Amino acid sequence: MIITVTNFKGGVGKTTTAIHLAAFLQEDKPTLLVDGDINRSATAWSKRGQLPFAVVDERAMAKQVRNFEHVVIDTQARPSSDDLKVLAEGCDLLVIPTSPDMVSIDALLLTVDELNSLKANHYKVLITMAPPKPRRDAEEARSLFQDASICLFDNSIRRLVAFEKAGLHGLVVSQVKDVRAQDAWSDYQNVGKEILS
Repeated sequence: MIITVTNFKGGVGKTTTAIHLAAFLQEDKPTLLVDGDINRSATAWSKRGQLPFAVVDERAMAKQVRNFEHVVIDTQARPSSDDLKVLAEGCDLLVIPTSPDMVSIDALLLTVDELNSLKANHYKVLITMAPPKPRRDAEEARSLFQDASICLFDNSIRRLVAFEKAGLHGLVVSQVKDVRAQDAWSDYQNVGKEILS
């Protein structure tokens, strides 16, 4: 399975999502994470610690990909229309993370409009960085997306400090010392189960 993680906007948890989906899929079968972001965020994350899967950039992908059952691709923010077309055609599922703020939602709607114009319908939106209750940002974003008939994951990713610690130490969130680390990991496990079901 090839999963591509993309969005027109940066800062919405794209690399965090790619890393944690790769970690989940690695538990199923050997998984490769391809860092296609010019900032090399996933590569930097992996160099700070120890990830349970291989990380390569897109230049090394061709030689490596045949050794893995699953491939997760972390893309650069704001792909061009041509890039988005190639990304959509080259994967089994396009995961589009978005935080539930209006600037991110506007960028997401542009991404979805572009995908619809390309007739690429094998995508799912993942709400990330959902703030804790009593705030209802994530629920309101979910309702907006459902009203627009945008395909969504049933599960969301909560905004938790454990993710920042994971990035800082180069680990998967389940490996960090934080009281909410397992809650954070369970969010991505639930999304991963949706992908594999």
